[in-house]
Amino acid sequence: MSRQIDFIDVTLRDGHQCLWSTRMTTAMMMPILSRIDRSGYSYINILGGAVFDVCVRFLQENPWQRIKLLSERLETPTDGLTRGQSLYTFELFPDDIVTLNAHRLAANGIKMLTIYDALNDNRNLESSARAGREAGLKINAWMVYTLSPAHTDAYYQARTKELLTLGADHIGVKDATGLLTPDRARTLFPAVKQAAGATPIQLHSHCQSGLSTEVYAEAMKAGFQYFQTASRPLANGASLPATEDIAAAADALGLQTTLAKDELAEIAGYFTWLARREGKPIGKVAKYDPALYEHQIPGGMISNLKSQLAAMQMEHRLPEIMEEAARVRADLGYPIVVSPFAQYIVTQAVLNVVQGERYKTIPNEVRKYATGYYGRIAAPLAPEFLERANLKATELVTGRPSDNIDPWLPRLRKELGPRVDDDNILLHAFYNLELLAPLKRTLPNYREKTSPLIELVSYLESRRDIERGRVRFAGTEISFGNA
Repeated sequence: MSRQIDFIDVTLRDGHQCLWSTRMTTAMMMPILSRIDRSGYSYINILGGAVFDVCVRFLQENPWQRIKLLSERLETPTDGLTRGQSLYTFELFPDDIVTLNAHRLAANGIKMLTIYDALNDNRNLESSARAGREAGLKINAWMVYTLSPAHTDAYYQARTKELLTLGADHIGVKDATGLLTPDRARTLFPAVKQAAGATPIQLHSHCQSGLSTEVYAEAMKAGFQYFQTASRPLANGASLPATEDIAAAADALGLQTTLAKDELAEIAGYFTWLARREGKPIGKVAKYDPALYEHQIPGGMISNLKSQLAAMQMEHRLPEIMEEAARVRADLGYPIVVSPFAQYIVTQAVLNVVQGERYKTIPNEVRKYATGYYGRIAAPLAPEFLERANLKATELVTGRPSDNIDPWLPRLRKELGPRVDDDNILLHAFYNLELLAPLKRTLPNYREKTSPLIELVSYLESRRDIERGRVRFAGTEISFGNA
């Protein structure tokens, strides 16, 4: 009997995070939940740092209510992702906040806690892993992939062994920028598999290089068990591979899956229709871009940088800045180009180019990174940077970063009083009162798990001016538009 591989759906989290700027609302998710539930995924990822943050800052939704609602409606176990000691923002939080957060995720229905640290300093995962186990959660511990002289196969084997000592139930390889290639996968994946032993391994790799399907196939050959994918309309581009494509790759290799292809088609139909209704893009397969392997900057950040430079009438300097960003990253000991370090690298590169002098100005966040405030740096800092930064010995952090942060809960409980529950205490730890005020609205009366066909027909009847199109939905081919 052939080996079975399993899938984790990221449509409700990373899919819209990458393609729709994390703007999918809970109301948009609710009608299709029953279909996703029946499609054969092992886990459904519904939470990440950006999802939690955008819920509060832009959608004005209570993220705890979304977590609870989706977890109640889905029979498939839900997965929640946090950024280690930073949780949902870029700030480092004390251990008592991290611990309470893990317990509240479990209380609101999350079954698997996925954790990672942007520097692969796994000391920053200790409190999350410990609290998650105490709360009865499975622990999926990730390490972030990048390219540099320091990030060798041996480096990732060592990180894998560290994650095992945290009691990880799953190990994950996170390739946030889509830098993996089939050639590198043929050495890296067997090395990680050897270090992980019997612990199942997940792959989470984005599609910016256009090579993700081949990379996923190499992971299957190496013995990885879990693969994170998205429904086709919210896959590819800066997102993850389409579930349908990776399932086809598994079929070609003679591997078994539990996926229900009819349900996947219905889900894709729904999100195609939703994208049209909301004016959102549908993911397209990216072309191979060798420049990606030099600067390693995610596509969304490049787009933002272009618009900011255009506003200053400096868009012609983008090539200089991209080249300088690669130099800055090397000077800073090759930080992985994910948030917040991607922002720090680009900011420093812009300053170096615009001011015409390297490191004339060093932002406070870059200085804090250089002191070890966020965690252990992978390689030595460049002498040129150190000379200009002039770091003092008293600034250097050598121990576990969060050991220097006092507990917050005693102060918060005293300030907020006994009537404020733990979910709201955490919201007050993360955000100011102005951002939290809109979250006090009454939760909409969402319908129970049923096919959204009736709602779709009602919508089409009320919107005669929608662009002409056709989707397969609820077992029926439905046309819509200016007929």
